[in-house]
Amino acid sequence: MAHVSAAERRPQLIKAAIDLMTREGVAAGSTRAIAAELGVAQATVHYTFGTKEDLYRAVMEQLTEDLIGQVEQAAPQDAGFEETIAALAGALWRTMSEPTAHQQLLSELTMFALRTPGLNEARQGHYRQVTEVTAKLITETAARTGHALAQPAETIARFFLSGFDGLTMQHLCVPDETAEHVIGLRALVSATVALAGGRLDLADVPVG
Repeated sequence: MAHVSAAERRPQLIKAAIDLMTREGVAAGSTRAIAAELGVAQATVHYTFGTKEDLYRAVMEQLTEDLIGQVEQAAPQDAGFEETIAALAGALWRTMSEPTAHQQLLSELTMFALRTPGLNEARQGHYRQVTEVTAKLITETAARTGHALAQPAETIARFFLSGFDGLTMQHLCVPDETAEHVIGLRALVSATVALAGGRLDLADVPVG
């Protein structure tokens, strides 16, 4: 059998871990199970990552990177400030129903990281990166549209993300109450735009 370097094996193991834990949950993600998912020896996981926490950290980083990439690609380039923020929120919300977004797994890993000292840095890094990117998008949108922000971009970003985290948890726990969650998202976006010094009709938030 041809030798596969750690650099080549790393993304394969990350994908195997994501696939396994998406199906069966974080608790099922032992190094033995992840190795079996890919069809390699358990020692390969430890050789490539060192510890299970190192692998989990890499998984969180990959999921965060994928989520941010999806939202950044959805940012319109020719809309006004309010419409752009609404479009970004709608794009982020739509990832809730996309299996490739792995929203539930990311939420589970975040909660798991609260109880795992070795993952504290990864958890904090996730929130820091998401906040920085959100604030960056708000800043760039304000500059492009000539909108004067009424509050610092980071304050606006944190306000929005805090509310979105709550809506995400509600949607994951009670997925059949979609209409109520959509109303909540529209209200959150309207409040976020108001905090930024703008106005937005709730019906203008694209969440479908």
